[in-house]
Amino acid sequence: MQDLHAKPHGEKHDKHDDSTAITRSGQSVFMSVYKTKVGDECWLITITWCKNMLLHGLSVSIDGPKDETTCKVELKPWYFWRKQGSKNFVLDGKAIDVFWDLKSAKFHGETEPSSEYYVAVVCEEEVILLLGDMKKDAYRKTGCRPSLIDPILISRKEHVFGKKKFSTRVKFHEKGRFHELSIEAKNKNTDHGVDSEMEIRIDGHMMIHVKHLQWKFRGNECINLKKVNIEVYWDVHDWLFSPGLRHALFIINLTAPTTNQTTSLSSTPLSSQSSGSGGSSEGFDSSGLYEFCLFLYAWKVE
Repeated sequence: MQDLHAKPHGEKHDKHDDSTAITRSGQSVFMSVYKTKVGDECWLITITWCKNMLLHGLSVSIDGPKDETTCKVELKPWYFWRKQGSKNFVLDGKAIDVFWDLKSAKFHGETEPSSEYYVAVVCEEEVILLLGDMKKDAYRKTGCRPSLIDPILISRKEHVFGKKKFSTRVKFHEKGRFHELSIEAKNKNTDHGVDSEMEIRIDGHMMIHVKHLQWKFRGNECINLKKVNIEVYWDVHDWLFSPGLRHALFIINLTAPTTNQTTSLSSTPLSSQSSGSGGSSEGFDSSGLYEFCLFLYAWKVE
C-alpha cells in the first residue's frame, strides 16, 4: 500500500507533470512545499493531497540539497483504507521517518483534511515538519522532539474545478489563519453585445475587478493587505478561446511589507500575528521577507 520511490542518480522528479496527469483524470490536487532546515542544509518537503469523486490520496516527497536525491512515500487513493502508518528510508545519508494518522480525519468535502489528523516527518530525532491538529499524538508516536527551526510554507499549487466560480481556502503561513479566496468569471450584456469580466475576492471583499476580459485575458495587479504587498497574475486565455477541458492560471505572490497603500482592508485584517515567540507577522521568516506563492489552476467545466 505504501510505495517508496527513490530516484536513481541523475534522474529528476517532475512534480508538475505528476499533478497535470492526475488533474486531467478529474482529480483535485493540492501541493504544499515547505522549506526545512536539517543541520546546515535546506530541504524541501512537498505534501500532496488529491481527491476524486470517491477517494482521497496523500503523498510526501522530500528533496535534499542535491536534485537527484528525491524520495517519495505515496498512499495511492485506491489503497487509502489503511489510514495510519509510517515509513522509513535514508536520504543523503540521513534516516527519515514519515508518520501519519488519518483514521478520524475530517475533510468536510475538501481535498485536504481540516482537523483530527497528523502527518509528521522526522529526521535525526527531530520532527522537522508536523501538519494537523493532533500534535500531542504525533510527538507521542514519533518519540522525537520538535525542530528548533520552524518550517516555512513557501509555495502551494492547487488544481480546482468549477463552471464559473472557483474558491479555495489559503493559509499564507502554517501558523496563520485560513482566508477565503474566490474567483468568478461573468458575462455581462451591454449595448455592444456580451462583455466578459472577472472578480477576485478575499474574505468576501472585492480586491480585483477586470472588465473587458476578452481583451485583458492576461495581466497582473498589486493589492495591499495590512501593509503586505500581494501581486496577482492571471492568464485566462484558454477559458475564452480554447475548447474542451481547459484551465486558467492564477499566481498569488506575497512580497515584503510596504507602507504604500493601494487596495486595503481596514476592517478585516488579513495578516494575523504568529503564535511563535518572535511575534512577527504571519508568513515572514526571521529576515522579514515573505516567501509564499500560490499557483492556482482553475479548470473550467462546461
